[in-house]
Amino acid sequence: MAKRRANGEGTITKRKDGRYHAAAYVYRPDGTRTRKFVYGRTRDEVADKLTEMQEMTRQGIPAASSTMAFGDYLTYWLAAIAPERLKPATLNSYEGLARLYIRPALGKKRLNRLSPADVRRFLTEFKTACLCCLRGADQERPEGKRNCCAVGRCCARRPSARTVQYVHAVLRSALQQAIREELIARNVARIVETPTVEPKEVRPLDAGETRLLLKTARSHRLYALWLLLISTGLRRGEALGLTWSDIDLSAGTLRVRRNVQRIRRELIFGTPKTMRSIRTVSLPQRCGRALIEHREAQERERKVAGGKWQPATGQPVGLVFTTATGRVTDPRSLNRMLTILCRDAKVRRVRVHDLRHTCASLLLAQGVDARTIMETLGHSTITMTLDTYAHVMGTTLRAAAVRMDDALGPEDEEDEPEGDRTA
Repeated sequence: MAKRRANGEGTITKRKDGRYHAAAYVYRPDGTRTRKFVYGRTRDEVADKLTEMQEMTRQGIPAASSTMAFGDYLTYWLAAIAPERLKPATLNSYEGLARLYIRPALGKKRLNRLSPADVRRFLTEFKTACLCCLRGADQERPEGKRNCCAVGRCCARRPSARTVQYVHAVLRSALQQAIREELIARNVARIVETPTVEPKEVRPLDAGETRLLLKTARSHRLYALWLLLISTGLRRGEALGLTWSDIDLSAGTLRVRRNVQRIRRELIFGTPKTMRSIRTVSLPQRCGRALIEHREAQERERKVAGGKWQPATGQPVGLVFTTATGRVTDPRSLNRMLTILCRDAKVRRVRVHDLRHTCASLLLAQGVDARTIMETLGHSTITMTLDTYAHVMGTTLRAAAVRMDDALGPEDEEDEPEGDRTA
């Protein structure tokens, strides 16, 4: 006699149409349990699906169903699927967008009832809505406190085109996973046209402003960092994630292989943005000399700090740019430092990321080709380089035209008569 399955272990049954189905209790995103069915053409296929579903239940991972609310599905996707596929900073951004904007507007819709019209209407209303009121729509407010529109004084803050694009991206990614799990037949977010984003013109420092800034930064304890950011175009997190083992001063190169980012209240070390971001960069001689001086200064700081020199837990050994007590430098603190340097140098205020743009514009002005700049900056495609710096390539394009004149040689003083030309 076959052993009877225990309660909750699931059952497999053959249907009248010849297919099989199985049922088992699974967790919902809200922590409650419900009975879920899976289907297949063979018993083995259904048994595999049942085993996978039961394993998720044993791990406490909620299982999705096509009839669940879209808000619950977002919770499930962000908790069980997205962490395996997204970098921590991207995941943190997606969680915020879902909590503040998507779930309040679309959360109560059934996953299998969500339509292109729902998504299109949401994006249209989101683009023109007051950002302050959107963020407070699903949150309880203290007694007597209302959003700005409710009191008749709208703050006129609207989501940027980039934010709208990111919200659309979250919808597409979540629904694409629902297709993989065979919960829905189509991705309704893909049907809706992606909102366009007008690229902002970058405003890098010119050569004169760059010299003034570096002259002012010469006495700063992180002078080597500012020079490195301008000379190599490293991202802020890439520079702060460098260790001395990543730098070969004798060969004049450095290897970018990690970055550091602030995720909520923690500084997290991770891999760079894309595979092309993992790269080897050549160092100008001036950078090499500055790094040698910085290493000597860091050793003096270590001796002065003594027992107070305590690197943070999980921090790589031998970080190049640390605080005076050996801890990783918070990327946000660089913004404040640069603001003060710009003020003291009497140049317009720029962001740390604008130093990356400054590097690219200076290289272009020196006639360096776009492909080399792409490799230096770690862009994923050369199209990104050309699109980002198209407006600062005027000098390079003019130089190319002059070189073409040189290649063609001097013009004849008089054209030959038609009759004198031979076939």
